[in-house]
Amino acid sequence: YEGKMHRLLAIAGVAVCAMLFSFTTDQAIDKRVLSTYFGNIAFAYEDYGLPYCFMSSVFNTGIDEPNDYNKETIDQITNNGEMAENKTGRASDDLPNIIVVQLESYFDVDEAEFFTTSEDACPNLHEMYKNYSSGYFKVPSVGAGTANTEFEVLTGMNMRFFGPGEYPYKTVVKNQPCESAATALSALGYGTHGLHNNGGNFYSRAKVYDHMGFDSFTSKEFMNILQLTPNGWAKDEVLVDNIMEAMDTTEQQDFVFTVSVQGHGDYPEEQLIENPKIKVEGIDDEAKKNKWEYYVNMVYEMDQFAGDLVKAVEDRGEPAVVVFYGDHLPTMGLTAEDLKSRYLYNTNYVIWDNIGLEQQDRNIPAYQLMADVMNRLDIHSGTLFNYHQQRQNSKNYLSDLELLQYDILYGKQYAYKGNPPITEGHMEMGVKDATLTNIVPYLEKGYSLYGENFTKSSKVYVNGEKQKSTFLNNTRIVLPSTELSEGDVITVSQVGSSNTIFRTTDEYIYQGGQLVRQEGTGTDTTKSWTEQENEEK
Repeated sequence: YEGKMHRLLAIAGVAVCAMLFSFTTDQAIDKRVLSTYFGNIAFAYEDYGLPYCFMSSVFNTGIDEPNDYNKETIDQITNNGEMAENKTGRASDDLPNIIVVQLESYFDVDEAEFFTTSEDACPNLHEMYKNYSSGYFKVPSVGAGTANTEFEVLTGMNMRFFGPGEYPYKTVVKNQPCESAATALSALGYGTHGLHNNGGNFYSRAKVYDHMGFDSFTSKEFMNILQLTPNGWAKDEVLVDNIMEAMDTTEQQDFVFTVSVQGHGDYPEEQLIENPKIKVEGIDDEAKKNKWEYYVNMVYEMDQFAGDLVKAVEDRGEPAVVVFYGDHLPTMGLTAEDLKSRYLYNTNYVIWDNIGLEQQDRNIPAYQLMADVMNRLDIHSGTLFNYHQQRQNSKNYLSDLELLQYDILYGKQYAYKGNPPITEGHMEMGVKDATLTNIVPYLEKGYSLYGENFTKSSKVYVNGEKQKSTFLNNTRIVLPSTELSEGDVITVSQVGSSNTIFRTTDEYIYQGGQLVRQEGTGTDTTKSWTEQENEEK
């Protein structure tokens, strides 16, 4: 373009457009044309358009400082710091194990009113619903947002106070310590463990769980996953043994938080399951029927996992409480009219126990769940959980909760009186060390490396350089092109996405065709999370 450039006019035009955008947005929010809360960020982009959703996601994060935020207000809310205390009315040897299981995309399919199933898809959970405390579980998202339901459960915080579409796992909690159910229960002597049969970096969980005070986190990189769903997700049955192994690492009571993945979408429009156990009836559209039939059969297998887990806990012979809940409805285009509850933010929960807790059926929002469970056990630990137990039905309950959340995450932490429950993490990835026992050369080239606790995520390093390798089973890895020399240092690391090294074996020196172990040279991570974060910054 060779004509005259009207730069000042163009700049003025951009400024006018920005002001009009801001003014129009404020008016639209005021008239409730736009929402300031996104239950599903993808749906929000469809409903409200890219400019508003993108700007909200970028600039409207965290919790804005409330007008009446000051030390005196927080002292009043926390009874001068009393809510940060950790106590229980039970003797230490009378505290039960607490296992919380978040079932991916689970809800009781009997709640759907537009189809029926050939047989009960949830026999184990339905039996629990009859005999133990259960009800609707109000979650902060629809069709997605697993990490936000998880965040509410673990912290007792309400997502409504954060920016629209925000994931605290990807913002504030990724970068700083945060009190949680793990810190609250570890203060009473519990061992605390996280498990997830998906990648350790998914939703930044490896960093987040460390910042939340967990002792260990077992992700799929530490599991031998032999069964996958037809669309490639790990089946949940693998979690049973891994939960038991995590509990075996401690002598005291355990808090185990488990996130399943089997029910994850997308749900196929073509029939992928031959001779499905559960058949869906009442849906005419073939593609829609195939999607629901696939989902219902995943729910059936998740229910079998729930039953097997309860049996394993019973066989363990220790006092225990096991909580199951769904993180959100599946991404299937559901409307409120499709459901008996007429509400898209409801899933289902149940609290199983072997200690004789009174059955109390009621509906619970996600951010109140752990406070409710602890209260039933006469456990009063953690600032937010104590707050819910003491103030749940009081005046200004939600507005004071917002103040407390701001103080803990973004403010000056007046609630802690200078003694925050966590200042840095100490978490280990996995609960078992991989070990090397032998290495056998092939006739022409390469080696077979033998050991224990290998997984598909086990990678072999020689003198710090990753080798081409093939995982055969949990005791053998093939090195097809490696050439070893006397004195070479061999290690095996559990490696996640983005080549994140989660845990490394002791060093083994190759001497005379044998492996000589150098005790105490292994690491839980190659570097601390703080160092990794500084490098990223």
